[in-house]
Amino acid sequence: MSDLREKNLRQYSGFRVTPTDWTERTVAEICHLGRGRVISQDEIRESPGPYPVYSSQTRDNGTMGTIDSFDFDGEFVTWTTDGENAGTVFYRSGRFNCTNVCGTLQSRVPNQIDLRFLTYHLGRVAKKYVSYVGNPKLMNGIMGSVGLAIPPISSQRRIAEILSTLDEAIERTEGLIGKLQQIKAGLMHDLFTRGVTPAGHLRPPRDQAPHLYKHSPLGWIPNEWEVKNLGALAEIVSGVTLGSKAEVTDEVGVPYLRVANVQDGYFDLADVKTIRVSRAQFEKLQLRFGDVLMNEGGDFDKLGRGSVWEEEIKPCIHQNHVFRVRPRDGRLRSYYLAFWSQSEAGKKYFVLSSKQSTNLASINSTQLNRFPIALPTATEQERIETRIFAMNDRADSLTNELAKLRQQKHGLMHDLLTGRVRVPVAAATEGGSA
Repeated sequence: MSDLREKNLRQYSGFRVTPTDWTERTVAEICHLGRGRVISQDEIRESPGPYPVYSSQTRDNGTMGTIDSFDFDGEFVTWTTDGENAGTVFYRSGRFNCTNVCGTLQSRVPNQIDLRFLTYHLGRVAKKYVSYVGNPKLMNGIMGSVGLAIPPISSQRRIAEILSTLDEAIERTEGLIGKLQQIKAGLMHDLFTRGVTPAGHLRPPRDQAPHLYKHSPLGWIPNEWEVKNLGALAEIVSGVTLGSKAEVTDEVGVPYLRVANVQDGYFDLADVKTIRVSRAQFEKLQLRFGDVLMNEGGDFDKLGRGSVWEEEIKPCIHQNHVFRVRPRDGRLRSYYLAFWSQSEAGKKYFVLSSKQSTNLASINSTQLNRFPIALPTATEQERIETRIFAMNDRADSLTNELAKLRQQKHGLMHDLLTGRVRVPVAAATEGGSA
């Protein structure tokens, strides 16, 4: 074995020990390497048809569009050769096309290499061969030199079957999460325009019961509701300004929340900084259970959306790019405010009233004080919260299930694709050996 081949197999691909019945191969030894061609958006528009065109992107399985002809027919592995997704590997089957930023692999020995297995195998190591000097690249010559340790075909098929089953479970769970997000969006719209009656039901829609609704600056709302600006319902305070040069004699060290810590409906507390402030500042800015924290800036989708502080860290304060909103008088509940800020009406207000530049936007305290809220009674607010909590619990459960599946797949890929755990060959379809 040449020094380069040995280095690729051991150092880059990470096969420290090759199992006794596995063989050592490079990609070029087992596959024909090819490349896609330039396919423009004009061609896609002018030649509509059923055959997919795959590009360098990863969204939608890399599909760029469809046309009326195909360049490839059969089983292939493709990978992205250029750009931020360089080294991303896909299994392709049937008739398709791919652009010039895609490389193609077709088996030289069809009865010895399972291309689904090869997709998983390369997917684990290909990124290690990407050159990040300038534009990331993994060109055909380097791909051909990738070193692999390959089990018998029967084991390949069994490994591919196991991992494919997990992928199907992951896709199903992702689909369920997507559907649940759509359902939640519809539920949020209904809850904040129709509310929940004491019996626990949504009010009938306005077109069915117009007498239950009145017109307001926010549109049609139930008769019992009011529209109030946030400043009339809560105290709004900006946090500590970083880098202050004022001399402080009675200072105290305390954790503080930055924009990065206040996420979309939750807190990311993996990296919380500490600052020294005067005791007067500390007393003024110390967070309490039930405070709603809202960022003054960020991308359009997350601008202003609130998260409720449950004293995850105590004591704690916040910086000046994070607003602390503290409801008063019992008329506005914290979680209702957080959910309202995430609603269609909330998002619309923040986007339209914000100062915008490129993909970012910001709001100031004046705009936040004027933030209009459709306000039911505190009791009805709690009923609305309960419905949203239930939906969030379902979403959290699915998200946790998805994380477990991905972790399981990651562990199995490492164990099965290195030979650390051997699959029972008797359970696989027999064939030749690599």
